[in-house]
Amino acid sequence: MTTSSVTSRPDNPVTGACLIVFAVFLMALQDAVIKYASSDLTLWQLYVLRSLLALPVLAVIAGLKRTTPAVLASAAARWVTLRSCLLVLMYVSLYAAIPVLPLSTLAAGFYTGPLFIAILSAVLIGEPVSTRGWLAVATGFSGVLLIIRPGTDEFSLLVLLPVLSGLFYALAAILTRDRCQHDTPVALAISLNLVLLITGAAVSVVLFAWQPSGTVLPPFLSGPWAAMTLREWGLVMVLAVLIVGIGVGLAAAYQAARPVIVATFDYSYLIFSTMFGFLLFAETPDLATVTGMGLIAGAGLIVVRS
Repeated sequence: MTTSSVTSRPDNPVTGACLIVFAVFLMALQDAVIKYASSDLTLWQLYVLRSLLALPVLAVIAGLKRTTPAVLASAAARWVTLRSCLLVLMYVSLYAAIPVLPLSTLAAGFYTGPLFIAILSAVLIGEPVSTRGWLAVATGFSGVLLIIRPGTDEFSLLVLLPVLSGLFYALAAILTRDRCQHDTPVALAISLNLVLLITGAAVSVVLFAWQPSGTVLPPFLSGPWAAMTLREWGLVMVLAVLIVGIGVGLAAAYQAARPVIVATFDYSYLIFSTMFGFLLFAETPDLATVTGMGLIAGAGLIVVRS
């Protein structure tokens, strides 16, 4: 990655902020639905069925704009495919812990990602990060630490999986900004769903042939495909709609504005995730978690003022 194109990239912070808040709201809702479905379906089954429903919708969107051949060519490009692979690794790392961790804790581990984004933006692509930008990232990260509480009895090694997921997310965000700037959001979303489909199918075939016994992995990751009822199909259809919005929204957000700006508003995922955790799973955050969320909100205000 180079710094030669930094000044030529568009920078629309308001557009980027609005898009990322919309996208992470859908992400939080998606994660809540997947947590709800994790007791009945496997992750790989969800990947395959969801993408099979989402890809025709994305193809129709591309067709309406009369850009289908160009979109398909873009979706198969090297950097776009690499970005999709990083996002798939992000999802696998995140969802490996979703059956056992509260949504708020899962989200806090994942949202070390904006810190990685700020550091990698400066190191890899030469995006400027102001003093206030670093202050915002540090404030938001302090809030994350309050929620995770490393070094205490409440800390779990499982939290490191969402942290790893945050690193993959950061790399994908940087790649979106630096190498996928001129690829349409629809092309990026199609690529992501193709890689999700291929990954889900490949792992499903391996698990079917291997049929592991005595594995320490939860059934959500290693179990066979479950029978589908009307309820399960309904969940998959909801997830398909959400992944279309997420795929397009995330790509457009990181194309519109500098990653350090978008990443700060990215923290709003924590608020949405905790809200869904409370409403759907009766996960009530304690005082430290609420304080951490306040710091995260303060990080967003710092960026707005700057």
